[in-house]
Amino acid sequence: MAVKPLEDRVLVKPLEAETKTASGLYLPESAKEKPMQGKVVSTGPGKLLENGKRAHLSVKVGDTVVFGKYAGTEVEIKGDKHLIIRENELLGVIG
Repeated sequence: MAVKPLEDRVLVKPLEAETKTASGLYLPESAKEKPMQGKVVSTGPGKLLENGKRAHLSVKVGDTVVFGKYAGTEVEIKGDKHLIIRENELLGVIG
């Protein structure tokens, strides 16, 4: 099943939460924070402007992005959790 986001939405696969602290301690499931970084898997065509043209997205497939803790809508695709996020909810691109 392929998911193609609409308008200015982006499909992001969240990166795995850290299981170990910087000092080497392993974290239990309950202490892990929700990941706020992910890889862009797919993008929509861009927002439709009033003049009938599409606005270009500033992210592309393969980019690592940062997003807010509660941004987007969680969906499950082939057993993997993904987020569908509007481009304006993304906080930045890493690298």
